[in-house]
Amino acid sequence: MSDAWMIAQVHNLQPTDQEQLAQLLIDVVADGASVGFLPPVEWADAQAYWQEVLTEGVLLWVARWQGEIMGSVQLHLCLKPNGSHRAEIAKLMVHPSARRKGIGQQLMQLAETRAVAEGRSLLVLDTRAGDPSNVLYRGLGYIEAGRIPQFARSADGHLHDTVLYYKTFTALDAQKELEE
Repeated sequence: MSDAWMIAQVHNLQPTDQEQLAQLLIDVVADGASVGFLPPVEWADAQAYWQEVLTEGVLLWVARWQGEIMGSVQLHLCLKPNGSHRAEIAKLMVHPSARRKGIGQQLMQLAETRAVAEGRSLLVLDTRAGDPSNVLYRGLGYIEAGRIPQFARSADGHLHDTVLYYKTFTALDAQKELEE
């Protein structure tokens, strides 16, 4: 097996991919990630989530290290007629053992490039206030649009604010993204 990171879009989830993504979800939630689940995530729940992910308008990328999925991100293209210019970044996850290697940034940049290729000029996302992901998103040029108090519950029952971010792309930005 190669010692290099491989990042690619996934069009069809194979059983092995689904199992690895389920384990990734379980591991990042156990480590404190706020991605819609509370620890401990049951195997069946993680499997069921990934069985339903690849629907119309949802694009998925994974980062592999030595054949194992260690990260993922989703791009949800808005399919409504009045939202054909926007998309949402969802469920950016990097395994705790693979963090601080630039994988999250690479996954985000691939999703952004694809969004531009799909004619999207506005990207939105949300994340729990105080999480390290806020630093990543701001570093990638996302602008805080606001906060919603008490949006997400943690395992200990506390309610946490969520931060809403956006990033816009002009025609010139779009051209630069496509050239890179």
